[in-house]
Amino acid sequence: MTQQTHPAPAPASGWTTGGVVFAGVLLLINGVFAILQGISAIATDDVYARIHDYVYKINLTGWGWILLILGVLGVIAGAALLKGAPGWARGVGIFLAALSMLAQFLFLPYAPIWALIMIGIDFFVIWALAVYRPEHV
Repeated sequence: MTQQTHPAPAPASGWTTGGVVFAGVLLLINGVFAILQGISAIATDDVYARIHDYVYKINLTGWGWILLILGVLGVIAGAALLKGAPGWARGVGIFLAALSMLAQFLFLPYAPIWALIMIGIDFFVIWALAVYRPEHV
């Protein structure tokens, strides 16, 4: 019986290591922005334009609560990444960035330029967290 050996994963490069720190910062800041965006949608419904015939229409208070909850979870995950939390923070960060990307896509008619910027940030967060392989694992 021969035992198969798997090659060790390549050590993380400076780009991916720095990318994870940057992703943690972006996730943290993205969370703060989502909290502020959610609070503004909850507090006053006249901050964003009214959309009449939109397939994924939810009232702005509903959007506000969605964004507020995603923002709080994003801040927690970003802070955990910056503190060097184990792999759970990476998985949670990828999951939250994907949910944020989906939420921003659905929020496009309300704030198109802002939503596209946030989708780009979420894409980078997902990429940076997915390619990072810590050396001590």
